[in-house]
Amino acid sequence: MHTDSIRFVLSSDLLFNYTDNNGEYILQIGSNLTTQLKSRNLKSIYFFIGNVNLIRSKDEDFQNSYFLHARFNQKLTEVFRFEAFVQNQNNQKLTISERNLLGLGLRLKLLSKSGSLVYFGNSYIYEIEVVDDTGQKFYNHRNSSYISLNQNFKKYNLDVTGTLYFQPLYNNISNHRILSQFKAQMPLTKRVSFSALYNYSVINFNSELEDNRSSNVSFGFTLNL
Repeated sequence: MHTDSIRFVLSSDLLFNYTDNNGEYILQIGSNLTTQLKSRNLKSIYFFIGNVNLIRSKDEDFQNSYFLHARFNQKLTEVFRFEAFVQNQNNQKLTISERNLLGLGLRLKLLSKSGSLVYFGNSYIYEIEVVDDTGQKFYNHRNSSYISLNQNFKKYNLDVTGTLYFQPLYNNISNHRILSQFKAQMPLTKRVSFSALYNYSVINFNSELEDNRSSNVSFGFTLNL
């Protein structure tokens, strides 16, 4: 999220590719949208992010997922902010194929100086997880802690952001998720930037469910409004 004085931000990426060789085809679609709106006094932030990823051949989906996340952020003091969020995601290639959650917590500003921002957040999450293959449904109470870094290198006109999450169950810490995202963005024009994005996740269930590991690297162009 942007915490400066800009009230409206919209950022979007779009990828489409279709290849057909003698009837054997690969269809690839990737789309990301991030937007936020601030109140007139700049103390309230309404934030939304969504993405869709599909890589499909004639016989198999190599990737089939979407992710929707809406968040409200309220400034309490110069250091603390209140956060509340809802999320829906679906990934047919993972053990947990669908996840819905509701959360709330606090966000603490650890460092703020020219070019550098560091935040720590901690939230309570209530989530519903679905395994399509077996029809199982889990109702979980989970903790979510994260540290977020934003670094601007003015000399190179480069922005780097990184976020690391740790999300265990309250009653079983061995059942946890470790999630990370790192993004580098370099403006080419006032509206278009070159970007590189890396996502990595480890999900340990500590049960009969198979643990999941996932990683993704992407390069492309970002439209900023």
